[in-house]
Amino acid sequence: MDKGKIKVCVGLSGGVDSSVAAYLLKQEGYDVFAMFMQNWHDADPTLHGDCEWEEDRFVAEMVARKIGIPFYFVDLSRQYRQRVVDYMFEEYSKGRTPNPDVLCNREIKFDAFWEIARKYGAHYVATGHYCRKEEIPGQAGDDGKSVFRILEGADPNKDQTYFLCQLTQEQLSKALFPIGDIVKPEVRRIAKEADLPSAEKKDSQGICFVGKVDLPTFLKQKLASVEGDIVEVFDAYYADDPLYQWQQNALTRLLKPGLSLDRTVHYAPEEKVLTSDGEPLGESPFTEITLPDEDLDRLATPVSYNITFETESYRSGKKHIKKTRYKANPYGVIVGRHEGAQFYTIGQRKGLGVGGHKDPVFVIATDTEANRVFVGEGHNHKGLSRFCLKINPDEIHWIRTDLTMKPGGTHRYRVRIRYRQPLQSATLIMRESGLYILFDHPQRGISPGQFAVWYDGEEMLGSGVISQ
Repeated sequence: MDKGKIKVCVGLSGGVDSSVAAYLLKQEGYDVFAMFMQNWHDADPTLHGDCEWEEDRFVAEMVARKIGIPFYFVDLSRQYRQRVVDYMFEEYSKGRTPNPDVLCNREIKFDAFWEIARKYGAHYVATGHYCRKEEIPGQAGDDGKSVFRILEGADPNKDQTYFLCQLTQEQLSKALFPIGDIVKPEVRRIAKEADLPSAEKKDSQGICFVGKVDLPTFLKQKLASVEGDIVEVFDAYYADDPLYQWQQNALTRLLKPGLSLDRTVHYAPEEKVLTSDGEPLGESPFTEITLPDEDLDRLATPVSYNITFETESYRSGKKHIKKTRYKANPYGVIVGRHEGAQFYTIGQRKGLGVGGHKDPVFVIATDTEANRVFVGEGHNHKGLSRFCLKINPDEIHWIRTDLTMKPGGTHRYRVRIRYRQPLQSATLIMRESGLYILFDHPQRGISPGQFAVWYDGEEMLGSGVISQ
């Protein structure tokens, strides 16, 4: 089809990435129009975020005028609140850590936004994501339909496939990613040469469409603050914890002969390189996984901390005033207070207010029912490291539905459990009870509610919400 007859709606945010996406499509001859989404009311009387959407809209409108394309405004704040914000609050109230940006793409940009764009006659929706799309025409899939692949972006520092991990084949069929083959410095150069008003605009940060906001402050507008204890867990706890010891023994039994295994993450700052390095995936350090579902569940279960503190009376000072204190406990100590366990995430370092330690202190677990936050000192603390996670059957999502794993199957893939984490080698184990991911090396800060995403080379195949 003649590109001039293909109508493309660009989600113009006012940033440089979507601006260059619109510019390039126009240069290629497509019939382009822009739509600016208002997904958040910063004047909302109950929920406040530092969202400068009015300035973003002004810049987006100037960009559209500069490129010479129609500009429309659409208010999707009701859908955003219902599908993204309400989900966020529900997940945090359960002590889980959701990713609103992933939900925003699945529910808003490529769903609610697309429905409105289609009413304006759009054949496709385009965004400024750093990723690529390929079509396999009629060679796989149901009824001979084309299959769409989503590939890492060309810029190794900016790959954004993770945020698109919940898209469907239908959504991909209507999506375009014009800057996926370009690195960020080139995007800036194109914007500058085209004299686009967004050329020097800084990249947006914070919650998708809410903007820069202190997350605990944001959550406190709907979730009650209730003070509780911050408990530091000592190394001695793991020596006597049955689950932890069982997991270590199970991993040892699974190891191939002659191999040893690091049991904790050796800390290094997150690398900037996000895309595949081109190296072969390599063999797993583990033998064939024949564990029953019950054992896989135990392997994927995070350690829980049942530490009780007894009190004792003593007399202090010249007047021998009677006071009460906690008895020394070999497993842990209360080191502070918090304002609600639901406001903390596993691996969190900032905002704890716990001092007096040689090494940094991290959240290793939260218990929303008991309203306790558990922390550990040091990057190599045992509570920060896990080898296995589980995704429940109803939370497994395959982008490449033609490659869906069947119960009993195993496959080697690379996986990441958060954005900006370098890809990790792992074995995916599909069972009737869910999908288990066993990593070759321990992973730091596995958080229920986040998305685990798996890749075959440069292609993203699927994702799922970490249940435990």
